[in-house]
Amino acid sequence: MIVQLTGNVSYSITLDPTVWIFDDRKILFDDAFDDQKVNSQYNSVEQFDRETFIKPPVNKSIAKFEREKILTNTYVMPIKDFLKTAEISTEAQHARLQTSNEEGHTITLDQLQNCFLMFAKEGKPLKEDGPVHLYFGDGSNKNAPIKGIKKIIIE
Repeated sequence: MIVQLTGNVSYSITLDPTVWIFDDRKILFDDAFDDQKVNSQYNSVEQFDRETFIKPPVNKSIAKFEREKILTNTYVMPIKDFLKTAEISTEAQHARLQTSNEEGHTITLDQLQNCFLMFAKEGKPLKEDGPVHLYFGDGSNKNAPIKGIKKIIIE
């Protein structure tokens, strides 16, 4: 249930989507393709980061209502923070997405920067065709995401 981010980067990182449910950067799937809602939520998390110096922001205490909400909603995580942490080389031009069924999908780095990774559907991890599904930021593949991503290779 992990995703490797590797290739033409300064730091290869391993992503564990099972813990993102507690990360304040997660976004409701229904809000992910509404730029106004995403920017508003993302800016408030960045403000929180600057004030507390915690990366990643994690819910320290979750009220009962929030706990119920978390366990019933579908969430995505913006990928841009992970790409920033990996420090992509200036020579890199695209990303190859390796999936569990050995398929490979190639997208541009610009596309990747704006993507979302779905990690929880109705509050549960994506076990059958996971660990993550990739959605383009513009919602163009909202009905047909790239599923079963195991590795993101920057080339």
